[in-house]
Amino acid sequence: MTVASMDRRSSSPYTRSDDTDFAHTGPGTLAGRYLRSYWQPVYVADALQPGRAVPLQVMGEQFTLYRGESGTPHLVASRCAHRGTQLSTGWVEADCIRCFYHGWKYDGSGQCVEQPAEDSGFAQKVRIHSYPVQEYLGLIFAYLGESEAPSLPRYPELEAPGALEIKPYIRLCNYFQNLENILDEVHIAFTHRQSGFSEYGLNFDLPKVDAEETEYGFVLTGTRSSDVARVTHFLMPNARYLKAPPEQPEETEWRDSLAWRVPIDDEHHQVYIVDLLHVSDEGARHYRERQQHRPIQHSGLPSAREIVTAVLAGDVRIQDILDRPDIIIIIQDHVTQEGQGAIADRTRDRLGRSDLAVILLRKAWTRELQALAEERPLKQWRRPEQLATTSGV
Repeated sequence: MTVASMDRRSSSPYTRSDDTDFAHTGPGTLAGRYLRSYWQPVYVADALQPGRAVPLQVMGEQFTLYRGESGTPHLVASRCAHRGTQLSTGWVEADCIRCFYHGWKYDGSGQCVEQPAEDSGFAQKVRIHSYPVQEYLGLIFAYLGESEAPSLPRYPELEAPGALEIKPYIRLCNYFQNLENILDEVHIAFTHRQSGFSEYGLNFDLPKVDAEETEYGFVLTGTRSSDVARVTHFLMPNARYLKAPPEQPEETEWRDSLAWRVPIDDEHHQVYIVDLLHVSDEGARHYRERQQHRPIQHSGLPSAREIVTAVLAGDVRIQDILDRPDIIIIIQDHVTQEGQGAIADRTRDRLGRSDLAVILLRKAWTRELQALAEERPLKQWRRPEQLATTSGV
């Protein structure tokens, strides 16, 4: 018995509508194949301790993520090849995982190495899928594509001395709604008009929007009447980099912020934000001590999910929760993006000049998905060694 490799490609020809179907990312979909051709963050590294296994869902597929006793993370299929039970319920032994049902054991490559009730030669005939994984910037990245994994991209902006802050969250809508929000500069003047942005001159003032395609994705600039500008770098296919205002008293300059939007399924997505805080060694120690007490400080507050549900139901207004001390900006974005529905209907959009960057994003994705469907070469997105320094904010 051999577990054959699964063919991720659709058995049916793609139609023109698939070229603009950015929302659906399951196996065989064009958008799913496209995203799978890039390394994606799938877990916060510190949240997975040695000897632990967890179930994982990415782009509608189920996986088993575990960290061996050596500390090395591994990503394999979700189910045992024997009788199909969930592997994450089993035991991690050294750098292998043993099934909870009948004790079949697999190594990190997916090779079955032991079957307690079977002849010794049977195990070598059985292999489940495994996937390349690497740890970087406090996250576990996985490559889920059809071809050999490329080199994991590096982000030197976040490798400088300082403290890394990892801020994951789940949003209950399609990931592409969040991608488009990255390139929507006008929404800041309305969605975030009452938020921490106001301290830096980004609110109450409609920006002049400029955007262009680059060798790595897009650069978006929103310039206010005061000449304050916010520059956002969109890294194809689903990441963004920008300079963000300091939030902690120990920070000596604006922080470097990098983030990815990764589908869980077509109606939910995971966001991984990694910020580099520019602090001294002593400042980093103070910051970490304060972060340990943060859950206690916020323990009496309604969760962000409770607030968003109440706002969308009409029971609470955003204006009523502006004294929220922690995540008001994320809550505001939850409301607007989830308010578009689980999967936005883009056929009803009426886009204008201020939507320039959103239009460019959709055109680029359409172009790339068309090329993928027709088996033509895709654009090789390459970022420069160092992204241009953002001016102003």
